[in-house]
Amino acid sequence: MQLLHGTVQHYAWGTTDAIPELLGVPADGRPFAEYWLGAHALAPSELDGVKLDQVVRDHPEVVGEPSRFTFGDQLPYLLKVLSARHALSLQVHPSRDQAQEGFARENEAGIAADAPERTYRDDWPKPEIMIAIEPFHTLSGFRDPRQTAALFAGLGVADQLASVIGPLTERKGEAALAEVFLDVLSLDGERAQLSELVCAAAMAHKDDEGEVGEFARTVLELDEVFPSDPGILAALLMNRVVLAPGEAIFVPAGHMHAHLRGTGIEVMANSDNVIRGGLTNKHVDVNELVKVVDFAPAAAELTLPEPVGPGVDHYATGCPEFDVWRLAPTDSDAVALPGVGSARILLVVSGSAELVRADERLALHKGESAFLAADEEDVTLHGDAVAFVAASGLR
Repeated sequence: MQLLHGTVQHYAWGTTDAIPELLGVPADGRPFAEYWLGAHALAPSELDGVKLDQVVRDHPEVVGEPSRFTFGDQLPYLLKVLSARHALSLQVHPSRDQAQEGFARENEAGIAADAPERTYRDDWPKPEIMIAIEPFHTLSGFRDPRQTAALFAGLGVADQLASVIGPLTERKGEAALAEVFLDVLSLDGERAQLSELVCAAAMAHKDDEGEVGEFARTVLELDEVFPSDPGILAALLMNRVVLAPGEAIFVPAGHMHAHLRGTGIEVMANSDNVIRGGLTNKHVDVNELVKVVDFAPAAAELTLPEPVGPGVDHYATGCPEFDVWRLAPTDSDAVALPGVGSARILLVVSGSAELVRADERLALHKGESAFLAADEEDVTLHGDAVAFVAASGLR
């Protein structure tokens, strides 16, 4: 077990203070959007000055035999701290089969790996779970289309938008949502001004209580970042969810989502495949989007932690690439570290703790992380910390 040093990503949508406060480093005015802990080639963490992806290449046994058998000699997951100041793009991630086919297709077409029109950066899926460590706002999946039509009516714009949102009441389920979603992404000419009409109507309802008021405030929140963007109308087809600290939301393949604001722990398969669907200046591949997105309407489902022992809560996803737990030991009650048989990454988000294995001890404070090889068994966590542990879902 060793101290692990992650990498900060300064994306424009990040907050300036949350990640520096966690890590105990000065805030310098730059956005600190993500803190990566893992072996992703774009930003690998370090163990004693050596990149973690290099450690795994040189000593692949550290990831564990079940993971090596299924995924090869690589760490199959990535743990992040994500802190959003404003909305990210509407996006979806492919399944493993879709990623492998798309990656091979774009390679065969000769599209450069860093080309802006590239959709598949690797041949991996990217299921992920977001766990809130403060109130976290996100858009997740598609609302029932008739409910959405009623919300537009509540803003008083149903008649003006009839040419676009008509299918929400004229067609059923997936067909209705797919038609409207894809239509708004191609708005041009006079129709491109429909988002401005909705924003103007939202101003009159921003102080309303209930669902219409929340709908109006979502419009204005998105317009502040993406003024008059047709993607706002696409986003309004989706469920808005607010996670309380400790609550989580799982994002499987094909699930349209967009994080809005807040700070949380994100664990995902070790991939960079993002297929965007609006609210972005980056490449939007509508044809690929149609193949990947699940347009089935459903209320957003939270993933709640399940106690599996004193001071140990498990977030069940069923993903083979990753598993994740929340640990909260007390000074008088040490916690046995879960995930034995896999390489593990542990991040302390509050308090202080000590990892103990036989006569080895590793002190950890808020913002510090540790890496444990698959064969490091009988490890316990002591102290007053709250920590998160990620491991492979195969052990």
